[in-house]
Amino acid sequence: MAGPRVEGELRFAVLGPVRAWRDGRELDLGTPLQRSILGMLLLRQGHAVTPNEMIDAVWGEEAPPRALGALRTYVSRLRTVLEPDRPARSRPELLTSIGRGYALRLPDDSLDLVRFERGIGQAEAARKAGRLAAAAGELRSALALFEGEPLAGTVGPYAEHQRDRLIERRISVIETLMDVDLELGNHAEVVSELIALTADHPLRERLRAQLMLALYRCGRQGDALSVFTETREALIDELGIEPGTELSALHQRILTADPALALETSDIPQADEPAQEQEEQPPAPELPRPAQLPAAAGDFTGRKEIVVRLRTLLSAHSPAPLSTTRSAAEGVPVAAISGIGGVGKTALAVHVAHLLDDAFPDGQLYADLRGDSDDATAPASALGGFLRALGIPPDVIPDGEAERSALYRSLLAERRILVLLDNARDAEQVSPLLPGAPGCAALVTSRGKLADLPSAKLIDLDVMEPDEALQLFAAVAGAERVSAEHGAAMDAVAACGFLPLAVRIVAARLAARPSWTVASLVSRLADEQRRLDELRVGNLAVEATFALGYGQLTPEQARAFRLLSLPNGPDVSTGAAAAVLATSVLEAEEVLESLVDASLLEAPAPGRYRFHDLLKLFARRTLDKTERPETRTTALRRLLDFYLASARSAHTLAYEGSMIPANLAVAGTGLDFTSVDEAVAWLITEGDSLFAAIYQAAASARAPGQLLPAGDLLVAMEPLLESGTHTREFDQSTRAVLAAAQNIGDEGGELRARYVLGRVLFAGNRLKQAEEQFRVVDELSRARGEKVVTGEVLNALAVVVGRQRRHTEALALFDAASRFYRENGVPAGEALVLSYSARDHLGLGRPEDAIAAAEKGLAIFTEIGSGAGTARARYHLGIVLSRVGRITEAVHHHAECLAFFRASKQRVWEQRVCSRLAETFIAAERYAEAVRHAEEALVVARDIGHPYGEALSLTVLGKALHGLGSETRSIDCLRRAFEIFGRLGAPEAGDLKALLDGVPVD
Repeated sequence: MAGPRVEGELRFAVLGPVRAWRDGRELDLGTPLQRSILGMLLLRQGHAVTPNEMIDAVWGEEAPPRALGALRTYVSRLRTVLEPDRPARSRPELLTSIGRGYALRLPDDSLDLVRFERGIGQAEAARKAGRLAAAAGELRSALALFEGEPLAGTVGPYAEHQRDRLIERRISVIETLMDVDLELGNHAEVVSELIALTADHPLRERLRAQLMLALYRCGRQGDALSVFTETREALIDELGIEPGTELSALHQRILTADPALALETSDIPQADEPAQEQEEQPPAPELPRPAQLPAAAGDFTGRKEIVVRLRTLLSAHSPAPLSTTRSAAEGVPVAAISGIGGVGKTALAVHVAHLLDDAFPDGQLYADLRGDSDDATAPASALGGFLRALGIPPDVIPDGEAERSALYRSLLAERRILVLLDNARDAEQVSPLLPGAPGCAALVTSRGKLADLPSAKLIDLDVMEPDEALQLFAAVAGAERVSAEHGAAMDAVAACGFLPLAVRIVAARLAARPSWTVASLVSRLADEQRRLDELRVGNLAVEATFALGYGQLTPEQARAFRLLSLPNGPDVSTGAAAAVLATSVLEAEEVLESLVDASLLEAPAPGRYRFHDLLKLFARRTLDKTERPETRTTALRRLLDFYLASARSAHTLAYEGSMIPANLAVAGTGLDFTSVDEAVAWLITEGDSLFAAIYQAAASARAPGQLLPAGDLLVAMEPLLESGTHTREFDQSTRAVLAAAQNIGDEGGELRARYVLGRVLFAGNRLKQAEEQFRVVDELSRARGEKVVTGEVLNALAVVVGRQRRHTEALALFDAASRFYRENGVPAGEALVLSYSARDHLGLGRPEDAIAAAEKGLAIFTEIGSGAGTARARYHLGIVLSRVGRITEAVHHHAECLAFFRASKQRVWEQRVCSRLAETFIAAERYAEAVRHAEEALVVARDIGHPYGEALSLTVLGKALHGLGSETRSIDCLRRAFEIFGRLGAPEAGDLKALLDGVPVD
């Protein structure tokens, strides 16, 4: 706590009566109230304290009407006592004014509490190095600084709270000292001390355990057992609880005279030589090293003391030697950083995590828990991401949260991994994500204090120090401008409450306005009434900074700022913003860029814009006060219409000739695409925003028909489903729309949701469930006379039935689909039916019919110029030709369609084609090429989380390896494929069982 140089040596004490000395002479600190104010300033250790905070701390709810005047009098008197030789009207060097508050800037080592904590830190370092005698000496020296009850002679709620804290801190350090003495073999010496301590603190189980262990090592087993009996009776009488696990376990070990409790002479480090290192443990299993941390801020400023504190806490992952019956020593270090939004919690956490890279050689895990949003990340979802990062295949990750958490902790055992959990909602969300064994550490950020998070070290992140805030201001606004108006710059950051987000925003605005002076900015910051009430720092808060920018906007900019906060997606494109605002794209881009200039929007990528979460909160609050409900509803409907129109264009290109686009209820205009590649790329980029819009529509629907646009959007997004990148999102969003449709009786929405859900289930090879959905869709389509997916659902039903090897039934369904397409003049539909039906002709042993159907389907698609249809037709024709031995033709067709699917990012189809190419090369006895394509298929299947595709790839890879003579790898692949098929209930499991029969078990 470095401070200014002043005349004479100053010392202060809070570990007893609040006292002060100059050059060894005690100073008269005045009344208890005046001492209480000094005590608070001493404990804040140079941090600013506002008058309101001081009044609440000293007087509490009984503050007199003129408390502020009395406070200023006490501060003036303290300044006179502390700096008696200071010239009149000169600026105080010790008790300084910062903004509207006060801070006490002390010389180094002048406060006994600082020396106490430094001694504890030195003791911890000595103990870790095995220098136990030195550690004990440091602890005793630190404890000697206490001179009675802490903060004696002070009054008020703050003093009472801090007094309790310091008393608890002292007894905790005493407990640590007793541990060290026991490790040194001083059990006989500490018995009397522990008897006295347990008498003063009868309910502290750790002291009782230490006394029991000391007595036992002195050969007094009976006395040790009596201590447990007395403790148990006291706990039951006073608290109504039984002793804890550790104390009970120690009691049991003493009862059985566990030899491990005895301290052998050889176990005691001699002459402070480092303790012998424990026998090397076997290495942890080879797992990927995750490195998920976001990039650290390049202009991170200040926070030096807290950075050191966090690094020390989180890197202390080597547990101390057992001195009692501790099962996991001190456990996993957990630091929970809390504070108002914009105070820099994430920046600090990421900065510290990067600094700790060497301390955690096995990697770092990161998750944004979105605790401040309505769709906070579920623990099970975050665990799924962690498990995948740790190398667990998606198909073996358990479904339940508890099972995922158990597997996660098992993987982290015996490893050193740092887990950063950002933006947490509460302890319930965080607890399943914490590591379970020493060696790892967790760093958590949240807006609220996670006081109920077990074993967590709570870090309440305050605003920046004035000099740190000024450094940040200069880094953003420009050092030369700040240097030229230093006083005004200090006033500017003080008006921002030294809050990093507020400082950064106003400095960035200044940097973007070369004509402004710093003084002119200060005048704009003068109105303290503009505050975001939930983010207060004394009488300062962030809302004033946001309102400053908002108040300077033109009406057009202000309307855009409000309305653009409506979508729940992570960001918004220029086109989507134009839809929300009901403007042209050029007009939207102009207003968006002006908001970026005003630091009210961010531009993470060209053409994309997002709010900081706090700014979005402010914008929505302003929106609620300004716009009518129907205005908000209409803006969101325009956005949904834009997304639907754009998705329809994408669907039209991806599936030329499909009748679906013509039957979608499109009310607005959207984007036009020039190629399938561009269309699918747009769907992938906008995926999260599209699903967010669907969720919003599902949540707000109140009457039949209102879900039709959301349902149509799901149907139009089918090319995205084929990409394999958003399977889980499709599953969850379709179920949300389905539930909403059933709740309000919207059969149209239900029909569309069930159709897409059936496609999702089919993609996961859940064939029976997919068939159930498709049959309901077929019935609803007939009952309502809707044609939007009638042909597609008949074709899909046929494919699902055929996959279950009910080939005759499948062909009948294909005939029904073909009739529907002919009656409605949809040749692409007929071609699709012909292509898909070829495999069922093969299944019935009719290869000529299969070839004829596949070739006719290809001819139709080629004639109408459907690239996607042609690719699919080539895929099916290639399968048929491969089965009849026409290898060269089969390879040609599969190579052609593979190029198309790769270019259009249709990864599900890419995996399928690679697998079929491998099968074809196996038939041609070209095993090396077969292995290459099978491995490519396997990589894609695992990338997109497609278990059925993975099993197919493993099957063909196993067969190819067999052809190369690699029997061990071949059998391993086939067995893994058999296991996956078995879990999925796929009929291919029976084929592999027959193939694997007779193979010896390892």
